[in-house]
Amino acid sequence: MKELFTDMVLLIAGFVLLIKGADIFVDGASNLAKRFGVPEIIIGLTVVAMGTSAPETAVSIAAAAKGNADISIGNVLGSNIINTFVILGVASIITAIRIGKSTVRYEMPFMIAVTVVFIIMGVDGKISRPDGAVLWLLFTAYLVYMILMARRGEVASKESDGGVKSPMWRIILFIPLGLAMIVCGSDISVDSASGIARFFGMSERFIGLTIVALGTSLPELFTSIMAARRGNADIAIGNIVGSNIFNILFVIGTAALIVPINFAKNFRFDAFAAIAAAIILLLCSIRGKLTRLHGIIMLLCYAGYFAAII
Repeated sequence: MKELFTDMVLLIAGFVLLIKGADIFVDGASNLAKRFGVPEIIIGLTVVAMGTSAPETAVSIAAAAKGNADISIGNVLGSNIINTFVILGVASIITAIRIGKSTVRYEMPFMIAVTVVFIIMGVDGKISRPDGAVLWLLFTAYLVYMILMARRGEVASKESDGGVKSPMWRIILFIPLGLAMIVCGSDISVDSASGIARFFGMSERFIGLTIVALGTSLPELFTSIMAARRGNADIAIGNIVGSNIFNILFVIGTAALIVPINFAKNFRFDAFAAIAAAIILLLCSIRGKLTRLHGIIMLLCYAGYFAAII
């Protein structure tokens, strides 16, 4: 029992390090980019996107390197399912979420497509280094597309806060400090989550799909809910769709390039659940808005999925 309590405390501590480290890293990297005159939309699509998905990236790579592939795959699939059903569900209950035409026509279908590609890659039981390279090529193509859309004015960028620029010493300190916290937090999270799974006789797949996935999705959760509460509901949908695409292409792609990842057969159900979540989101978004009813439907869908994996 003492070991369980210790693992639970360490898991929470690991999540705190992951989330706070990502926040510090994004702050430092964003200010560095601004210092060199990089457009804010480019910062949002690259530096900030990588920073908010840093917990998933760090946990997945650490888990894969330690031979805990179930946590690595489960973390990404679980995060995508939670992002869609739970985070957007809660956000749309708080306030209606406006959805741009380009998101419905291009980005949501692309999210579905990359998830299908992910399943096809896992048919042979492994996400290999060549598979990781393909995912990275798709990720690069996606970034190029987003940058071109931004230049055409079809993607809204956040306005600069116009505040005083951070001193260079703070920027230089924040980037390595944030990365160190992310790496340390991921290591602690993987070890403690594995310990909890062993204590309760749970599979690492279940832990990765639920506890670890929810913990690493906290940045997206806070961002989307705060955006909805402040009346910037359109930010919430872009945050989630972008994060889901990023999780598969960048997180899994990077992890697979470092070390091939085993894709167990029982993850096919979860992958299809992620596709179903994306399709349901697309159907709910056809009229350009997510309503409270849609939010309730998505939360009920997650309840059904959760019951299925217990």
